[in-house]
Amino acid sequence: MSSLFFSTPLSREELTLRVRPRDNDVRGAFFRDTTAIIHSNPFRRLKHKTQVFFTPQNDHICTRIEHVLHVASVAATICRSLNLDADLAWAIGLGHDLGHTPFGHVGEKIVEEIMGAPFAHELYSLRVVDKLINHGRGLNLTYAVRDGIVNHCGEQFEQAIVPDFELKDLSAIQARNRYPSTWEGCVVRMSDKIAYLGRDFEDAVKLRILSRDSLPKKVSSLLGVSNGEIIDSLVNDIIQSSLKTGTIGFTRPVYEALLSFKEFNYERIYRHELLSEYHSYFRRILFALHTYLTDLYARFGSEYKRYPEEGNTLAARYGEYLLKMEELYSSEKASPSSMAIDYIAGMTDDFALDAVSEIMVPKHFQSKFDTLLFERRGRI
Repeated sequence: MSSLFFSTPLSREELTLRVRPRDNDVRGAFFRDTTAIIHSNPFRRLKHKTQVFFTPQNDHICTRIEHVLHVASVAATICRSLNLDADLAWAIGLGHDLGHTPFGHVGEKIVEEIMGAPFAHELYSLRVVDKLINHGRGLNLTYAVRDGIVNHCGEQFEQAIVPDFELKDLSAIQARNRYPSTWEGCVVRMSDKIAYLGRDFEDAVKLRILSRDSLPKKVSSLLGVSNGEIIDSLVNDIIQSSLKTGTIGFTRPVYEALLSFKEFNYERIYRHELLSEYHSYFRRILFALHTYLTDLYARFGSEYKRYPEEGNTLAARYGEYLLKMEELYSSEKASPSSMAIDYIAGMTDDFALDAVSEIMVPKHFQSKFDTLLFERRGRI
């Protein structure tokens, strides 16, 4: 499970515990979780969800599915070098962002605004894998993978971290203030930052928002100026530093360069006016979808066969979704708003755009208007 250097007091039985017992097979517990995640619908949808730049016409800009693959790859590489479990790192890496909304972190903030309560994709990712997949039954993943997913938080930038080695009640976690129980979970948490900072900068260069020579000298001299160089520098540093210190972290000079890189990305990329211009559009889209779906439920309730009466794909699919999720939502006493939030949060960018277009201006709108006009003329 781990090297002597990175030992853990937790047993393999504790780390591989599932909510519902399963017989072992040749894949091993953690690689089995990897295959379960890959075959899930939320994972497939990541290929059409924004990472940072909303550019549906550019196939070379990073999407959410590429990001999770990058994180899993980086984490597995580090774990192999530290003699940790690469299969566990792969599984956490692939599942860590399954709770992301459409339109990236902007979408997350908008959903939070709709809810009137905090929304954290880390915590929501656990809800996705525990409950929403498989019509309310979840994926039945191992404890270690679930723990790594809910505690991955890529927005906190510590120099070094260690596991808390606690068997936590993961469903009770309400804030992003806990650390993973495993070394592998800590590696994924650090790999998230390694994977996105360089790639986001690379995309900004491709879109000609920034040039390579715009990087601060402190960053370029220590980390490099391309995504490949930056990942290589960070991965090698975290391996060497971790082996020396017995923690998962960076040397001081590289950590300071990483902080400078983060500040640079936030100032020059994440708060860029090009992204800000889209925010108001995304807000109108998600608010309109939430209003429509809650109104739809107010009209039809649990009469799921009536939803297609609306004459659009969104309503028909939502009715089917509610029918499949009825047992879960009944047990949770879920509100119409929370059910709509679950559905919206799972949407891809493209589906959200198509859905709002459909309910605002249905495809049959003109033909129906022409029919009504013809009938009216016939009565005159």
